[in-house]
Amino acid sequence: MDVTILAEAVKSGDRRALARAITLVESAREDHRAQARALVAEVARAGRQALRIGLSGTPGVGKSTFIESFGCFLTAQGLRVAVLAVDPSSARSGGSILGDKTRMERLSRDPMAFIRPSPSQTHLGGVARRTREAVALCEAAGYDVVLIETVGVGQSETMVAEMCDLFLLLLAPAGGDELQGVKRGIMEMADLILVNKADGDLKPAAMRTQADYAGALRLLRRRPQDPAGFPKALTVSALEENGLAQAWEEMQTLTAWRRDHGHWDSRRAAQARHWFEEEVRQGLLARLTREPMRGVLHALGAQVAEGRRTPDEAAAELLGQLGA
Repeated sequence: MDVTILAEAVKSGDRRALARAITLVESAREDHRAQARALVAEVARAGRQALRIGLSGTPGVGKSTFIESFGCFLTAQGLRVAVLAVDPSSARSGGSILGDKTRMERLSRDPMAFIRPSPSQTHLGGVARRTREAVALCEAAGYDVVLIETVGVGQSETMVAEMCDLFLLLLAPAGGDELQGVKRGIMEMADLILVNKADGDLKPAAMRTQADYAGALRLLRRRPQDPAGFPKALTVSALEENGLAQAWEEMQTLTAWRRDHGHWDSRRAAQARHWFEEEVRQGLLARLTREPMRGVLHALGAQVAEGRRTPDEAAAELLGQLGA
């Protein structure tokens, strides 16, 4: 594969080339990894930036429905939208259904949109390991907004916040009280809390939930990257497409304030450093899957299982052989 030709095709907005490029960066083969690094470095020279929006929430809260409605709302305004949807992989077989694109039937037919489902594989935190590189490719392809949908995460899984400019948390009506809103973890990472399904019989419950979380957010310590009044809690209905315009207006307000006050660039720089350190950690872990360390790990693990060594003692010996 000629990386330079592929990079030029991606930068020209070729959707098929973008799909091929994402497939390349998701590959774990050593020769593909070398090509992927060269490809990402090549497209980075274009210097294009999109608004990266991370979206999280519990399974069944309506993330895919919201993304389809919100994506169509954005494309109607002339914006090009890329959606990177991460689906959970089976802990038993390793397979994934990758059903998110099937749910977004209307958006998938929109020529202004690009949807790419990916398996989470063994990576924790709600996103796939190479999602960050896929975001960079979508930016190079000229997309204005990149939506990153997580697998549906718990309170401590906030990895998506390390690769986006805005972090949205979707909640279901009657999902908790004020105390739930001041819990640490994913709550304090959110820039906007959107209470979805504010329609039909659930609308009164959604309004109460929004009021609960709005009150709880006022109790949290103010973050330096937020203007007055943020983070906010809003109600939306992805089904009836209500509240999308207000949510988008709040996102634009927050983004403009962060750009004007220098938080945008400093956040991007901190994220780049984070992912450098993460790549080093993953590379060190990968050494344990190759010989000779794989054999040493297996031998020491057998000794621990037989009770001849304690886990701490065996780990110290292994780290000593790694030079740690």
